[in-house]
Amino acid sequence: MEVLFYTLIMIGTAAFMEFVAWFAHKYVMHGFLWNWHEDHHKPHYKEGRFFEKNDRFFLVFAVPSALSYILGSATPNTWLFFVGIGISIYGLIYFLIHDVYIHRRFSWFRQLDNPYSRAILRAHGAHHSVQTKEECESFGLLVVDPKFFRKRKTWAKAKREAVQ
Repeated sequence: MEVLFYTLIMIGTAAFMEFVAWFAHKYVMHGFLWNWHEDHHKPHYKEGRFFEKNDRFFLVFAVPSALSYILGSATPNTWLFFVGIGISIYGLIYFLIHDVYIHRRFSWFRQLDNPYSRAILRAHGAHHSVQTKEECESFGLLVVDPKFFRKRKTWAKAKREAVQ
């Protein structure tokens, strides 16, 4: 029973992190810490830089995970250790999808070809089509608006019609 409890904590924490990431992306990265995130929205590969100021957020998200590992190991609250694992699992998923798959910062895998992976690419492309702090959409990574499962011209046309 204890294994099931800790497994559910890890899975629940990893799932909850998608919403934490959405909130942080929308209200922190596109808010008061835009100066860290802005370079992520501007093409810079021609400049030969690998790291972005935006990479600082890796450290920001690592702090609660590390604290959870430490507190879960050093106190009777063992469940916190598994919260730390859940945060780490989400961090790994985020890194693999966002940095490796979408932005191709590493050439580990090129193209996943299924409706979900295409929807993630479309949603992220829509987000990056705006290079300013305001008027962006799609702040999450794994939870994707259903419109992005359709072809780009379909949802782009629907957006134009809604504005008129």
